[in-house]
Amino acid sequence: MIILFAYLLDLMLGDPTWLPHPVRWIGRYIALLENTVRKFTKTPTAEKIGGVFLFLIVVGTVFGLTWFLLYFTYRLLPIAYSLSSIFIAYTTLSIKSLHQEARSVIHALIPPFHPLLKGGDGGVAEARKRLSHIVGRDTQNLSEEEIYRAVVETVAENTSDGIIAPLFYLALGGPALAIAYKAVNTLDSMVGYKSERYKNFGWFSARMDDVANFIPARITAVLMVIACFILRFDWKNSLKIIWRDSRNHPSPNAGYPEAAAAGALGLQLGGTNYYFGAPHHRPLIGNKDNKFTIESVKDTVKIMRLAAFLGVVLFSGFLLIISSYI
Repeated sequence: MIILFAYLLDLMLGDPTWLPHPVRWIGRYIALLENTVRKFTKTPTAEKIGGVFLFLIVVGTVFGLTWFLLYFTYRLLPIAYSLSSIFIAYTTLSIKSLHQEARSVIHALIPPFHPLLKGGDGGVAEARKRLSHIVGRDTQNLSEEEIYRAVVETVAENTSDGIIAPLFYLALGGPALAIAYKAVNTLDSMVGYKSERYKNFGWFSARMDDVANFIPARITAVLMVIACFILRFDWKNSLKIIWRDSRNHPSPNAGYPEAAAAGALGLQLGGTNYYFGAPHHRPLIGNKDNKFTIESVKDTVKIMRLAAFLGVVLFSGFLLIISSYI
């Protein structure tokens, strides 16, 4: 029931800025600890060791505090435990916020919003700005089609990271494990870069994020194929591209949901992206059967939302079966 109520709460509320959010607290905690740990890491080896300590302290603290909070509320008042569990579980999901962020970008490219911005680029300039809030790549020189590609890739990848993976860990270990997963994910997004600053310090967080997402990413791909079948997209080609191209990605996991979306919609993901001004060339995923359009983004969001629902059904059913044997 916790998964179902958390899912419904996320659909209703999303991630409003006025609501206290554990992931934002985790981000501040990571930034604070990074500054402290770096005072003792003056060599590449020390940076690697410091990165391990950062990971263990952050994830251990987040899991421990959440577990003790839930244990305390359970002993104090069962209803408080249930409400706390639902709230914490809800904060790990990103269905509505992912939809809203994607919609925000493409709305900048739809007339009559275009004329609101001066210059030849019109809404493209605003779309680049909005896109920069949800992707790590440089956005200032992206064309309209490249913006659509970036949104499709982000929605597809985050179907795993922001929805199915948290549901997986909710089913596996409850809210404490799910929020610990979010800590792992946040560490990767903050320090898991291959830049000069983070290539040593963030290596352990990046590897642990790969481990944490290994199973969820593959479950996500399966759920997306089922969603494509229900939505009458090309689910057979989705399977084909997953099999052929899912490993064409720097991440051992992100290629699976991206390949599922690319195959279903006849799109080609990957290619050259710029990070901090430097080009990074990714292998291609999918075939260039169709051009990227606003409809590409809308269809990817449809797949994401249905895959999320299927994930709720899958993991809620799993817990019901387990509980019947306990």
